Amino acid sequence: MTVQLALLSDVHANLHALDAVLADIGARIGIAGRYHLGDLVGYSPFPNEVVERIESESIPGVSGNYDSTVAHRYAHCGCRSENPIQEAEAHESFAWTLANVTETTRQRLGALPHRLDLRPLGGHAAGPTVILLHATPVNNLVYVTEDRPDDFLRKMAAQAGAKAGDVIAFGHTHKPWNRLVDDVLFVNTGSVGRPKDGDPRAGWSLLTLGDGIPRAEQIRVPYDVDAASAAVLAAGLPAAFAETIRTGRT
Repeated sequence: MTVQLALLSDVHANLHALDAVLADIGARIGIAGRYHLGDLVGYSPFPNEVVERIESESIPGVSGNYDSTVAHRYAHCGCRSENPIQEAEAHESFAWTLANVTETTRQRLGALPHRLDLRPLGGHAAGPTVILLHATPVNNLVYVTEDRPDDFLRKMAAQAGAKAGDVIAFGHTHKPWNRLVDDVLFVNTGSVGRPKDGDPRAGWSLLTLGDGIPRAEQIRVPYDVDAASAAVLAAGLPAAFAETIRTGRT
C-alpha cells in the first residue's frame, strides 16, 4: 500500500499561484490528502481570498510566522531582510496586510497549530509519522536552508521526536530541497506564491509513503505571473514584490 500527499507552503497571498497548484494537484490521480505548511498571507494582495480558498478546500495545515504575527497583531512579521531597503519593504508589506485582512481571516490564521503530525498509512500499526512544520519544531523564524549540516538536521529530528522512516516537512526559505539523514526524510517544499530559487513557477511537493523509504518529488507549475505581479502593483505594494513574482528572485 502506498499513500501520496500533496504538501504546499508559503502561498503569501498569491491567489493566482495557489489556484494553479490546486488545479495541478486535482488533475493527478491517487493523492490522498493536501496540507499546507504556513505563511498563507503577506507580500501579495489576496490574503483573505487565499485563506478562504484554503478553508473552502478543507486543506489542513500549520501556522507560519506571517500567519501568527498577523493574527496577533505583532509589530513585525519576523521576516529576514538582507538590507535596509528590504527591511522597509517588509514593514510596508506587514502594515498593508494588517490593514487589509478581515477579522474572519485573522481568526482563521490564529487557529492554526504550530505543528501537525500525520500517520497516513493507518492500519494496525502506526507506521511512519509525517511531521508538518513551517520552520523548526521550536521556532518558526529559523531558516532551514539546504546548506544546513546533517548535525543540524539531527538536532531538529530529536526536537521533533522523529524516528527512522519518518518525514519532517517544512517551508519558510522559499527554496525547495530534500535530504535523507539517519533514515529521516527532510522535505523543504519551497514556495507556492513567492519562490526565491530563480524559478518563478509555483512549487509544491508530492510525498510518497509505504513502499520503502519515503520520497518526495518537487513539482513546479507555470501560472500567469504577469497577472499576479500586476495585482501587486495595483494594490500599491512595493514593486520589488512584483519583480520577485516575475523572476523568482529577491
